[in-house]
Amino acid sequence: MLKRTLFGLVMLYLSLSVIACGANSSKVREQIRVVGSSTVYPFVTVAAEEFGNNSKFKTPIIEATGTGGGFKLFCSGIGGKYPDFSNASRAIKQSEIDRCAKNNIMEIAELKIGYDGIVLANSVEVERFELTKRQMFLALAKQIPLDGELVDNFYQNWNEVDPSLPDQKIEVYGPPPTSGTRDAFVELVLEPSCKDLPEFIAAFPDKKHRKKTCHLVREDGRYIEVGENDNLIVQKLIANKQALGIFGFSFLDENGATVQGSVIDGVEPSFENISSGSYGVSRPLFVYAKNVHSGMIPGVKEFALELVSDIAIGEEGYLVEKGLIPLSKEDLDKTRKAAAMIK
Repeated sequence: MLKRTLFGLVMLYLSLSVIACGANSSKVREQIRVVGSSTVYPFVTVAAEEFGNNSKFKTPIIEATGTGGGFKLFCSGIGGKYPDFSNASRAIKQSEIDRCAKNNIMEIAELKIGYDGIVLANSVEVERFELTKRQMFLALAKQIPLDGELVDNFYQNWNEVDPSLPDQKIEVYGPPPTSGTRDAFVELVLEPSCKDLPEFIAAFPDKKHRKKTCHLVREDGRYIEVGENDNLIVQKLIANKQALGIFGFSFLDENGATVQGSVIDGVEPSFENISSGSYGVSRPLFVYAKNVHSGMIPGVKEFALELVSDIAIGEEGYLVEKGLIPLSKEDLDKTRKAAAMIK
């Protein structure tokens, strides 16, 4: 009798275990997980809160890992332990697409959600900087031309770069190489002032090698990497009035009482100037969705549609109110079609 009772209990336990495993396999994870760019993070966080408050789905979990770090996690695999979305302040690279494909992630929806400017800012308690891209290149590039040759950057003060600039130590806080903001900054600011210089053409006749060299930032302490947190850069500018910092326009917009953006090539960073294209240091912002997760994680397609909805990124959308520069009608139609293709 005792043996039969014990046998029955064992069988009941095994049956319940099977049922539990079946339930767990049918729903890998209850909440959407998003990783990636610290610049895109505040926008997607607002969208996640709206989504959680106004839908039947739980509020997505958003992590700021940096653009490069986000793609590394996103492309690592399929299933509940891997993210569903990756925020990015640049377009995905072919190497990242290849990494995704290696892990059987074949269908990725690219959702361009808007535009953002990159600013070189300082404290409002000191004079605003007015700079050209060439001056910024000479101040921050790893190598610069001198007497027909390339040498390691030796400038220590801004007025050494150009006598019209302040007699002030070059001290710039900025993001690390894994950051999409850093990628965009070197592409939009350093590369145009570098790629056609005779010294660089002579030293690096191969265009790809030259471009890679033009993107190198000095490592002697004049440029200070402070991680992926743009808010931390803002705090450092408040504490150090002589320093400048590189971050997205949305953070300037949020902290306008304490920091100001430098005028670049005669154009001030503003919503209107970035939107019109007259401010020369701006870039698109993206969210990438893993299509296969739409059948695994509740709300993936619905969240993608929220991100590209009129109430989010339309001309009067809640993300535009937070500082996101809206898309053109053509780009908006394209990104909505991409979201609608998620099955």
